[in-house]
Amino acid sequence: MRKLELAISAIGQRVIDGTEGLGRTALLFGEMLAWLPLPPYRFRLLFQAMEFVGVGSLFIVALTGLFTGAVFALQGAGAFRLFNAESLVGSTVALSLARELSPVLTGLMVTGRAGSGIATELGTMRVTEQIDALQTMAVNPVQYLLVPRFIAGLIMVPALSVLFTLVGMCGAYFVGVVLLHIDQGVFLSKTRWFVDPDDLTSGLIKACVFGGILTFIGCYKGYYAAGGARGVGIATTQSVVYSSVVILIADYFLTLLMFE
Repeated sequence: MRKLELAISAIGQRVIDGTEGLGRTALLFGEMLAWLPLPPYRFRLLFQAMEFVGVGSLFIVALTGLFTGAVFALQGAGAFRLFNAESLVGSTVALSLARELSPVLTGLMVTGRAGSGIATELGTMRVTEQIDALQTMAVNPVQYLLVPRFIAGLIMVPALSVLFTLVGMCGAYFVGVVLLHIDQGVFLSKTRWFVDPDDLTSGLIKACVFGGILTFIGCYKGYYAAGGARGVGIATTQSVVYSSVVILIADYFLTLLMFE
């Protein structure tokens, strides 16, 4: 009987903690949205956040895009060769990159690098009472710390997604045309024929949503970190895990809405 009571109590506590977490998330997100259009506008902080999220992620995103396009072209050529349809390699890779691979993989790469960094930085500020010091000086920490990072994610992740697509197509071109000797004219013409502007637009919309997701979760976990260095580490780990899972879930529903 005692074990049953403990089990029920544990389940109830998890439900309470989950409900409190959802409420706190909604309140923080609403407060952040409310501060978005309001002055003062701290452009220096915004540019610093854009540099951290975007410029700092250029290499890892470009490298991932290059080999993603190359591998996908190699696998696609092997599959299409069974049907004598190697000419579709370029268009297939371009559609896959523009619609799915570029926004999703860019979001995951930026999550691992910038999202974790945001959670660590804000978590360190929280446990060392720097955020409390901002409040003491009548500076709203949500506007000062969270809003610039959130805007940077909305701007820079779509830009990185475009870079991912461009570099990925370069990798696919090298593998398809140079290594596998697919006709260059056919490769390029099929790509232009099958890829529409709507495909690129849908990828940019997804990347924008993913940028908002990863920066907000990183900010949320860091902002409410507790427990010293161990708490900061837990917040950073949870930021990466939750952001990755939410990005994949959001990708499914966005795809359902855009291509149904």
